[in-house]
Amino acid sequence: MAHAAWKGLTSGTLALSTLLAGGMGGSPLLPLNWSEPRPVLAQSPQDEATTIQVYEQASPAVVAIDTRTGGGSGTIVDSSGLILTNAHVVGADRVVTVRLADGRTFQGDVVGYGDNRIDLAAVRLRGNPGNLPVVSIAAPNSVRVGQRAFAIGSPFGLQGTLTVGIISRIDTQRGLIQTDAAINPGNSGGPLLNSNGELIGVNTSIFTTSRSGGSVGIGFAIPTEEVDPFLAAVRSGQIDPSSRGSAPRSSRDPEPIALNGIPVEGRLDNSSNVLPDGSYFNPYIFEGQAGQTVEIEMLSRDVDPYLILLSPEQDDFFIEDDDSAGNYNARLRAQLPYTGSYIVLANAFARGESGDYQLRISSNESNESPSPGSSFPDNQSLPEGNYILRQSGSLGPGDPTLSDNSYFKEYTFRGQRNQTVNIRLSSPDFDTYLVLLDPQRNLVSENDDAMGGATTDSEITTTLPSDGTYTVIVNAFDSSGQGRFTLTVQ
Repeated sequence: MAHAAWKGLTSGTLALSTLLAGGMGGSPLLPLNWSEPRPVLAQSPQDEATTIQVYEQASPAVVAIDTRTGGGSGTIVDSSGLILTNAHVVGADRVVTVRLADGRTFQGDVVGYGDNRIDLAAVRLRGNPGNLPVVSIAAPNSVRVGQRAFAIGSPFGLQGTLTVGIISRIDTQRGLIQTDAAINPGNSGGPLLNSNGELIGVNTSIFTTSRSGGSVGIGFAIPTEEVDPFLAAVRSGQIDPSSRGSAPRSSRDPEPIALNGIPVEGRLDNSSNVLPDGSYFNPYIFEGQAGQTVEIEMLSRDVDPYLILLSPEQDDFFIEDDDSAGNYNARLRAQLPYTGSYIVLANAFARGESGDYQLRISSNESNESPSPGSSFPDNQSLPEGNYILRQSGSLGPGDPTLSDNSYFKEYTFRGQRNQTVNIRLSSPDFDTYLVLLDPQRNLVSENDDAMGGATTDSEITTTLPSDGTYTVIVNAFDSSGQGRFTLTVQ
């Protein structure tokens, strides 16, 4: 029985310690047909010519913005002098100084802020300069994972700096594009561009291990789906410029957390870090060993917990979870692919959620029992074995859906070329569907019924085509499928 044609892009919840200007100064998928060609980032004279063309076309419309406390970058989007930037770039200033690429300097009035969820601001140049160069805005939902990305801005005050990368991930649920194009302090508010020199996002934040750190290859931009309605509201006068929206912030460095220690008691509130979507998070750090299996749980009666696990030293590793521990609690279980530091983000799912939580990390490297008084529930029973990834959870309302309205979740693991893996998805509640994507998110394999249709479980056994991070899609066969599941990768 054929499942609806598989389509999808990545669904990474924002996982970062936000570095701001001055410092840096539903369905989370977009449709993509697997038969469409993927851009290739080979070094060639044609690529070089494209890079030069993008820079020469767009850079005249990229400006530097100076405030009383810092600054950043911006993009001229209207020839009469309307500039798009970040709310955290302009800060509390009502008037900022704008330096054009041709060296001219103007005063600019802040004429609008994004709401509490969107880190956007608009500046109108004084003096009606006219005939200014502009950057065109790309069509909404036109960004694809793997396409080339170009960032122009003023990192560390170096106006007109270009960096090049690809689109690494798209998170439409939180309204963010992830890129590996280098974004550093001062890039905030500047444009992220496609190969046509069109604005596909406004650079807003990076992942870093400390407030003073630079880019580690994980940067984030606000996409045109958010930019277009904001600019429309500014132009129509619907936004009150005196209404100052909240901006993402980072005031906490990651706190050390012990494996197999007592649960950490934490609280998400206005003293926590804030993501561009307005949700609070607290970062933690621990040291892990390659091959070590860890389980992370976040429990709360006050907020809907959301967990993210990242390696700050390897930007191709991330795992996230919302409800796998039941009752809106979050649980991650993964085999660590590297020896080194790992970052855990204890996050609330929704904007402004505040309250207490418990966080605990356990490892199979220890035979210690849970600490006395621990309120963490026993894990769902999973078979023993040499696993790359083991995950138990539930699928249903609150999870993203595909075009056929079936629910899904994504998990990743690190694989090597010519490595044979067995992936098994089982559920006592629904008919499962399993998909495996390669590091470029091309389809490797998919399965509906393991054992030739004798079960509603799904199974894939395949030899991996390349080194890199693979994505497993846990999916229900149709829109009615929801309930508990177990995923294993061996």
